[in-house]
Amino acid sequence: MKVAILTMFSGLSTTYSLVNVVADQIKVLLDANVSVKVLVCETCPDSERTGIFSDARLEWVKITNTLNGQPIVWHDYSGASGTVHETFFAEADAIAKDFAAHLQDVDVCILHDILYQGWHLVHNIAIRKAQKQLPHVRFLSFTHSLPVNRPQEMEYPFSARFTDMPRTKFIYPTYSGISALAKQYDVPEGKCAVVYNTLPLVPSMSAPVQAVADAIDLMHADVLAVYPARLTTGKKFEKVAALAGAIKHATEKNTKVIFCDFPSADISSKVYQTIIRTEGKKYGLSDADMLFTSEIGYPDGFPRQSVFELFTLSNLFICPSYSESFGLTVLEAASRGNSLVLNEAVPALKELGDKLGAYFMRWDARNFGFDTHEKYAPSEKDYYEEHSRRIVNLMREDRSLNAKTLVRSQYSDAWIRKNQLMPLLNIE
Repeated sequence: MKVAILTMFSGLSTTYSLVNVVADQIKVLLDANVSVKVLVCETCPDSERTGIFSDARLEWVKITNTLNGQPIVWHDYSGASGTVHETFFAEADAIAKDFAAHLQDVDVCILHDILYQGWHLVHNIAIRKAQKQLPHVRFLSFTHSLPVNRPQEMEYPFSARFTDMPRTKFIYPTYSGISALAKQYDVPEGKCAVVYNTLPLVPSMSAPVQAVADAIDLMHADVLAVYPARLTTGKKFEKVAALAGAIKHATEKNTKVIFCDFPSADISSKVYQTIIRTEGKKYGLSDADMLFTSEIGYPDGFPRQSVFELFTLSNLFICPSYSESFGLTVLEAASRGNSLVLNEAVPALKELGDKLGAYFMRWDARNFGFDTHEKYAPSEKDYYEEHSRRIVNLMREDRSLNAKTLVRSQYSDAWIRKNQLMPLLNIE
């Protein structure tokens, strides 16, 4: 499969939002091992090719913007009638010749605002001319602005902005605009589709977070818990794994746990990690649901700034710690909008939790001058599963938390690639 992205960009400044949208789309396609060719205006400076635009896998093509040695000036023909400039059709023919030559080897051509914008009318006419020589190519025409009302009277070539094109699907970033888009081009709504703009959360984050994302599928998790702590039994890592497993088992939610661990003199890291994994699997997690950052290149601790970034992605913080003097990580997790589950038996956690609206459970704890030990009836498993259902219900009712989770899971490049873009390319 080879895909062309036709933009006619004359520059690649990221202040132009469409440049960012196209950059994200290129990354989605390259990550799916799709061959990509990008068509830009011949005046687009090579010096502006940075980031994904400089990827060696891209085929970069410059389309002519000259006629008889003179630069082609784009005019904004946003009306439905009028008169085009004298060299308009000669310019369209020259551009169409270039389009036809460079699209011969592609299966799908993605157009960005080419059929929509008035200043792209010459390219609109050109691609329609070129299409006659490209019977094997399918087209996806993306519109990135509000569809315009279809006029009752139109004149050619202005009518091209309101006219269907063979073998073309019309794309809009939201479902709310599909009806208006179909009316603009006078096509059935079935000839239109939605592809969201992506929010590249992980690519905008630090290299350590990107390494985590490569090691565990955190973007699709319904429940994502992050627990940063020294790998000592007093931090009760195994209880985090157990409760996360109970959440997955009791609610059937896709649940992942990331342990940002660093070694302790109390116990061998390998021994304790085995205990934690065993406990997690006992309650419902799989090995793939748990990740220790010490196992992916950070044996002495995960960078603090990257922990903050992970808290931006996560939605649940579980702290069953045996003893805390303050609980700074509780504040860190709360500041990034996580639902809090804290050990009520620890005075510092109870104090913070009361202020922050945390959900409380009880685990063994050290209090001032005495220790407390919990007994669960009928069993610890039943206790965890009962609370798991309550926790998930509270998370579901929290609109802000729901929004945070949906942004991560359904506006990520992976979700959009799988559910929207790849089906349009006929790639499963």
